[in-house]
Amino acid sequence: MKADAAATSAIEALRDLFDVLPDVQAWIKDARRRYLWVNRTFLLNYGMHQLSEVLGKTDDDLSPPHLAAHFRAGDEAVLAGQTVQGRLELVGRFDHTASWCFTTKRPVCTPRSRIIGTAGITRVLDATQIDQRSDIRLGVVIALMTRRLGESVTNTDMARSVGMSPRAFERSFLREYSLPPQQYLKRLRIQTACRLLVDTRESIAAISLRCGFADQSHLTRSFRRVTGITPGAYREKYTHS
Repeated sequence: MKADAAATSAIEALRDLFDVLPDVQAWIKDARRRYLWVNRTFLLNYGMHQLSEVLGKTDDDLSPPHLAAHFRAGDEAVLAGQTVQGRLELVGRFDHTASWCFTTKRPVCTPRSRIIGTAGITRVLDATQIDQRSDIRLGVVIALMTRRLGESVTNTDMARSVGMSPRAFERSFLREYSLPPQQYLKRLRIQTACRLLVDTRESIAAISLRCGFADQSHLTRSFRRVTGITPGAYREKYTHS
């Protein structure tokens, strides 16, 4: 009984510690990707104040579809026995903008090593410092994508930035981010367009060019394919939410 009480107290102390960490979101999910616990920073990021508001929900309930799909892919990899260590990714907020974050996820296991859920932490990272962080795998490539979002960036360009052959780079990127480089770049352009649609009053045509699309029609086709709605509908839905 004393050991059980000590273990319970230790868990509560750890939760209290996570609640006071600034800019660090922490969470635990079950095998169906439902939230079992989150810290205070996580709640505030999604515009909530009580743990009861998030219990039992999934990322599909909290984030736009294109971001929820990315989080789901990471969870499925961890549930399959992989780990996510220091992955750079865009994490959404309650206002439907997104920030660069440094994410680590681990499987939650029974004493017999059966995976029954996932646990993770993520913290906001200044995008201008991404390529200076040696602990972020392929961070230089993500920084290159971000700086040249409105330009054509080939796999050869990306491979050269990290001193790898194109084939080795493509395999490494796919293993790290679960998407081919060009598909990830397209998602990044869409995610940036989402932020600009909500955060600014720039015209959709201007946002299209700024995010690397040929014109507004090109953005609209790609945007609808990923999010399910047009850029105009996205702006209307989330600017006033």
